[in-house]
Amino acid sequence: MSRMQIPSLSSMLSWYASLTTTVMLLQTAFNTLIPHELRSYLFHLIRKWFFKPHPNGLLTLVFDDNSSGGYARNEIYDAAEAYLATKISNKADCLRVTKTPGNKNLILSFEDNEKIYDEFKGVDLSWRFHRNTGSDPNKPTPEKRCFHLTLPKQDKDLILGSYIPFIIETVKRMRNNERVLKIHTIDRYSGGKWTNVNLKHPATFDTLAMEPSLKEAVIADMERFRCRKDFYKRVGRAWKRGYLLYGPPGTGKSSLIASMANYMKFDIYDLQLSSISDDSELRRVLLATANRSILVIEDIDCGGDLPDRKTAQVCNNPKFCFRFHSVSPQETTFDAVFLVQTSNANHNAYTRKPKVRVNFLPAYPSFLGAFLLQH
Repeated sequence: MSRMQIPSLSSMLSWYASLTTTVMLLQTAFNTLIPHELRSYLFHLIRKWFFKPHPNGLLTLVFDDNSSGGYARNEIYDAAEAYLATKISNKADCLRVTKTPGNKNLILSFEDNEKIYDEFKGVDLSWRFHRNTGSDPNKPTPEKRCFHLTLPKQDKDLILGSYIPFIIETVKRMRNNERVLKIHTIDRYSGGKWTNVNLKHPATFDTLAMEPSLKEAVIADMERFRCRKDFYKRVGRAWKRGYLLYGPPGTGKSSLIASMANYMKFDIYDLQLSSISDDSELRRVLLATANRSILVIEDIDCGGDLPDRKTAQVCNNPKFCFRFHSVSPQETTFDAVFLVQTSNANHNAYTRKPKVRVNFLPAYPSFLGAFLLQH
């Protein structure tokens, strides 16, 4: 019987060195010759087929487009919609394509049941978009949209604690780098929800026909408001600032609002009081207003039973005219919001303290007027 040959230590070290060198060369060639996207896809297939979790080990998170009983927008849904738009691959089965006037780029969005895959720190994630327009065509209901996120149950804390905040911060950076101002209006055919188009108004404070001292006072007031977040929080008040613009039609009230939006980089929410039926609907509209925006209440002297904007009369229903001035931080999501009222004429009822903080009068036919700060 021949004795088993035991390799010497030197031969084992030589074999190990050769193996290590070969693996390193193969790894370098693999990383160099195969693109990152293909490598990620191959790893995804390996995990999918050889490390597939049991169906009972999966968890589905649902993100509706509205929260708080339909009153306010769901920040996670909005962030996921923008984030997943960057993840659309050539394998998508069905996409919705839109284009707004004045916008050169096409807008891609998801159709019902469209799936999007993502990966975060080695965890495979599956997103699915759902759209519900109601089953009865004779009774149109507001469209409801949501995202379903499917993940392994054991990774729930990682996804909720790291992945979702990562999406929100990523989208925030995207919006800051590619900030496109929007003007929002109420769409009665979608259940009274805000809809938007790009704001293309060219007005700025540099081009606005306005007295220099008055212009400087408006800009200084906005800058002071921008820096006083801690003050509003300390005194327990919603972080909002009210302006009243009054004067005949055509005196430049809209140009001033557009200049404010372009200066602050805030979206505009254009609210017509005639579209509000009661106090509950007004509260819902306020809750759906995004932070860092300008909420414009058009023609407050034409509210209630006075729809004729050429007749400068006072609104007979003060509940609709002034309800938003008394909102508290507990019942709104206001965070750096300008509340701008427009009117065809001045009236003492509009300027009673503390309803309106800043009054601005563009005189006809030029921007000669008075600027009054109320304390």
